[in-house]
Formats: sequence, C-alpha cells, structure tokens
Amino acid sequence: MSKKIKDLVKETYTNVVNSGPGCGCSPTCCNTPIQDWTLSESYEKIDGYEKDADYGLGCGIPTEHANIKEGDTVLDLGSGAGNDAFVARSLVGEKGHVIGVDMTEAMINKANENKQKLGFENVEFVLGEIENLPLQDDSIDVAVSNCVLNLVPDKSRAYSEVYRVLKNNGHFSMSDIVLRGDLPEGILQAAEMYAGCISGAMQKEDYLDTIKKVGFKNINVTKERVIDVPDEVFLQYVNSEELQQFKATSNAIVSLGVYAEK
Repeated sequence: MSKKIKDLVKETYTNVVNSGPGCGCSPTCCNTPIQDWTLSESYEKIDGYEKDADYGLGCGIPTEHANIKEGDTVLDLGSGAGNDAFVARSLVGEKGHVIGVDMTEAMINKANENKQKLGFENVEFVLGEIENLPLQDDSIDVAVSNCVLNLVPDKSRAYSEVYRVLKNNGHFSMSDIVLRGDLPEGILQAAEMYAGCISGAMQKEDYLDTIKKVGFKNINVTKERVIDVPDEVFLQYVNSEELQQFKATSNAIVSLGVYAEK
C-alpha cells in the first residue's frame, strides 16, 4: 500500500507540473471546474517569493515561524518547484545554504529550472524520500515543510529522519493538514483526495504525539486554521446526506503550524 500511495502522489504532482503554477493542493481542481479552490495562503508579500515556483500546493507559510537566521543550513521537505526554498534563501543570505528534497523527479527538474533562472548558487534540490533522507546526520539547522508530511505513509519514520539530520538544538517548522474528529468514509477512501493533501491526514492529537515520541521537545502549535472545503469537492466522494451529517458536527480539516526542537 505504501508504494501504491507514493506512486499515486508522484503521478499526481507530475501532472501538476505539467498543468502549470496555481493548480492548488487538491488535484481535483486540475481536472474540474473548481479552479479557484486551494488550501494555500498568499505569499505575495513574503520576501524571496517567486511566483513561477508557486503551484498553490501548500497549506501555510512554514518559514513564518521557523526562526531562520543568516548563515543557517535549511532543509525544505517536499520542496516542489522551490517556493519555500527560495523564501528560506532570502532569510539565510549568501552565507547560508538551502537544500530541497522531493521524491517527484518532475518537481526537482522544475525547481532546478527556476534556480538556474534566478542564478542562486547556495540552493540545491535533491531527489529523495522523506522517510529515507539522502543527508548526513546532524547537518541541518532548520527544517521546514509545507503540506507534505501528511502525504507520507510512515509519518513516524519521516519525523525520525528529520530528527536524525537536524543538528543538536536544531528545530523544525511545519505546515500540515490534520483532522479534528472523523471524516466521512468516502473521503477517507478516495485516493485522489489523498494526493490532494486531505485523507492521508492524521488526527491532530495523534500527529503531535508522533512528533513527541520521536524525541522532539518544546512542541508548539503556531497556527491553526479550519479549511473550508467547497461542497462541490466533497460531493465527488460522498452523498448529500453524508455531507450534511458531517457539516452538522464540529469535525474539521485543519491547517496546522507546528514548531519543535531537537
């Protein structure tokens, strides 16, 4: 099942690259009239923002609470076309270094294309999986990720790898999707929504507990935003009655910002 999910995610995000910037995190928007729905937040006023690298695939702005300093070595997990990596580069300056890791070859190619266009020499993009990072132990000051960890089948393994590559007293800042309460069964079973950042998500409490069990300390929730999914998206996977039952509860899909230290 793990390989099947990874293959699905790779296929989906390869299609996103081919569709062009602005498609949005949910792949449903790439192939339906729902073109304006996205989980992401606006980067328009963020230093280092490069529009050509923004495919609307995030659900927050992880660098916002990452405490990145000049000269830091920053790791962007699931770096896509380079959006957050380029923002991080503006914070580390010329003396710092930014490494983006992504398992989708088309995304790595697009990120390198954007990097060459911008002429950045202290940013690199590496093909690899978060559950088996191609990086040395204790080599990273700050790790960031934007709506990616929820896509990883083995989240405990992924966070263990983040812990391994961070330096002592290093830290991470992640934006991710978590659940509050239960989602309708149809959505949980929809593979398309998994690749769209929703049905692969964990319960908020379980997500934070996974981070704690790996060994991270000083875990703080930096942002919590309920995602308003259009009815038209839900109705592709559940019927009207199931949707109304879901909306009558306090259950929700939540964009969560998390900061933690090694």
